[in-house]
Amino acid sequence: MKKPIGLLLAMCLFFACKKAPKKDTAKPEVPQKTSSNEWIILFDGTSTNGWRAYNGDSLPSQWIIKDGALTFDTEKRNEADHKGGKDIIYAAQKFENFELYLEWKISEGGNSGIFYHLPEGFDGPAEVAPEYQLLDDLKWEKINNATLQEWQKTGADYAMHVPDIHQKIVKPAGEWNSARIRFTPALVEHWLNGKKILSFIPWSAAWQERKASGKWKDFPKYGTFKTGYIGLQDHDSPLWFKNIKIKPL
Repeated sequence: MKKPIGLLLAMCLFFACKKAPKKDTAKPEVPQKTSSNEWIILFDGTSTNGWRAYNGDSLPSQWIIKDGALTFDTEKRNEADHKGGKDIIYAAQKFENFELYLEWKISEGGNSGIFYHLPEGFDGPAEVAPEYQLLDDLKWEKINNATLQEWQKTGADYAMHVPDIHQKIVKPAGEWNSARIRFTPALVEHWLNGKKILSFIPWSAAWQERKASGKWKDFPKYGTFKTGYIGLQDHDSPLWFKNIKIKPL
């Protein structure tokens, strides 16, 4: 009995080896990572890693996480620093061409902004970096007893380009809005609550003319940097941000 069993096993192994496919020795194809398809999370609701003060070493104590939002808490101020100036940046990485998305809300009469292509070493972000304006459009003028121009209101490319008021829908103070900035050298777009509200070509002749004739005419470095940090502005208003992410283009 031992011989037939052994012979049978040998024959099975022989035919199995003949039928077995050849081993593929080629290296498996590794999917190429495409940066334009990948979002980088700048704030996920749980950590402030990467964030610090503009021209500073750490995050100002007024910027905290509360209920999953990056919050500017004005109650943590003291009399010495009650006039703004606690602007912050995401300092872990600089960005050139990108799509930035975030959600935000603001207090009644509040004021803030989103900066990009922001370099450090200046007195403040506004004098060098373009700004997507954030404001309580509905009550700021009444509370502050002043009149604003459209280039000072939500969604504007501050002091440069105004939103299309027919596309612009801004929610009241205390309600969440979404903002999106898409930047390439060919075209810049501002979106608010899912609607495109303005676009322009950066560094074009028309752009240069606006700069030379407006608020930034005495700020030669304004808008000239083609890469830099993302920044959030402290303008002495309670602020809330969440779901901050960016996609390099």
